[in-house]
Amino acid sequence: MATDAPPPSKEQHKLPSPEEFTEVQESAEFGELRRSYRSFAFPLTVAFIAWYLLYVLLSNYAGGFMGTKLFGNINVALVFGVAQFVTTFLIAWWYSKHAAANLDPKAEAIKSRMEGGA
Repeated sequence: MATDAPPPSKEQHKLPSPEEFTEVQESAEFGELRRSYRSFAFPLTVAFIAWYLLYVLLSNYAGGFMGTKLFGNINVALVFGVAQFVTTFLIAWWYSKHAAANLDPKAEAIKSRMEGGA
């Protein structure tokens, strides 16, 4: 079975000291990485939880609305339920694109510097 991943490196990386970890954690670059993650993840998490709770509340308290047939045997509740799955996959896809473009390069730069590669 072939993979696209290169074999593990044989070279030894220097292990950072606790002081180096603290220094990096307090750096502006790490703060920017953390801000970039939080500005994406937190609003999307709140939005998704609100969307999910709307679905649950409507299912419990608006049975007439959720039972409204849209076409054939398809009703509002089924469409909302399927939309929950679609939303989950879209958020996961969007996050992976965001991480690859904005988070991973910054994290890799910090990691390589801490390991003595830069």
